[in-house]
Amino acid sequence: MSGFIIGRIKSIKYAIKGFFLLLTTENAIISQVFIGLIFTGLGIYFDLSRVDWALQFLAIGLVLSIESLNTAVEKICDFIHPEYHTKIGFIKDVASGAVTFAALTAFAIAILIYGPYLA
Repeated sequence: MSGFIIGRIKSIKYAIKGFFLLLTTENAIISQVFIGLIFTGLGIYFDLSRVDWALQFLAIGLVLSIESLNTAVEKICDFIHPEYHTKIGFIKDVASGAVTFAALTAFAIAILIYGPYLA
């Protein structure tokens, strides 16, 4: 096998490892996955259109992705500077703020999708 293919296989292996680390160790990710599953159940119940499904999965993926990056930023910050520091606190707060943006976006999408069903 070429070095390129071996490199891609290793990359996929590390990505899957990271995926399972997030799912098994991070409460925020576990909570977000649970919420995503609830909305997936609601989508089945309300028989969403293909477009609504696409928007919903994009919103769920957005929140999970940003939450994952936030976790990585927090772990890096804790590794570099384990004690409290105002600059580290600022960095962590900004990363957490990104999660809030993603969650608010997902909430707005949920209102647009489910609002007509609940009206």
